[in-house]
Amino acid sequence: MIRILSSREALLGAVILVMIAGISLRFPGFIAPDNLAGVFNDTSPLMLLALGQMVVILTKCIDLSVAATLALCGMVAALLNGMGVPLPLVIAAAIGLGAVLGAINGILVWKLGIPPIVVTLGTMTIFRGIIFLISEGRWVNAHQMSDGFKGLPRGEFLGLPVMSWITIAVIAGFVVLIRQTALGRSFFAVGGNAHAAVYTGINVGRTQFIAFTISGALAGLVGYLWVARYAVAYVDIASGFELDVVAACVIGGIAIAGGYGTVAGAVLGALFLGVIKNALPVIGISPFWQMAISGSAIVLAVVLNARRGRVQGRLILKSAERA
Repeated sequence: MIRILSSREALLGAVILVMIAGISLRFPGFIAPDNLAGVFNDTSPLMLLALGQMVVILTKCIDLSVAATLALCGMVAALLNGMGVPLPLVIAAAIGLGAVLGAINGILVWKLGIPPIVVTLGTMTIFRGIIFLISEGRWVNAHQMSDGFKGLPRGEFLGLPVMSWITIAVIAGFVVLIRQTALGRSFFAVGGNAHAAVYTGINVGRTQFIAFTISGALAGLVGYLWVARYAVAYVDIASGFELDVVAACVIGGIAIAGGYGTVAGAVLGALFLGVIKNALPVIGISPFWQMAISGSAIVLAVVLNARRGRVQGRLILKSAERA
């Protein structure tokens, strides 16, 4: 039992269950299956982006342009749909564009050696500017989108929206990627000790480039899902959402210094924020308290991460002294 509770993911899962139980005491309908499925579906974009951000952070980088990538890909998808482009091509274009935008970040970090935070802060602004240029500052509204474009993420299969199934499939894919592939192991190696990774034959820059490309492709997918679900596209869509994505990773135990993290942690970190954002308004708590609670959770997560790293260092030193 102690070993289970010492697991960051188990502890976070228990906290989420306690939160849901506490909220249900005041609002019993919150634990209804349909409502919980709705919370999962609402949190799906955050989970998808958190998974992409996770692989970037694992390699000791960060992607602050993820929300701007989402917005640009979503706007391009909406404009292509307005031109009559078939839906499969629209989705492929959104994912492909996201991958290209992520690759641009990766190349700048890899080939020019620019710090990731500087690169992605710059491209974040550039991507928002491109949205304004291609849309001329106008919104694309529901009546300008086809029914098929809007209907895909909202369609249901076995009682769950298609967007939730897409999220489940991506989570399963990431489990395989991280646990079963050489690329997944190289993410940890690069973030844990870049010098040692080089000696094992891993190309650090290329691994970081691939991580940014994966993050961008997921942002492109979420861009389509977001715009189609809410049936609107505009310049400032998902503005500030990149902070929620980073927060989900930090709360989920992804080491901001790289080299440590799990798929379950990223998903649970996103679910934690999703439950807060869905539940607190229902029970009448001010949005300002939501921000305070989210911020407190992030600070607590950082403290726990720091304590975990400190304990590991002491154990190594003690082992060395005994030897």
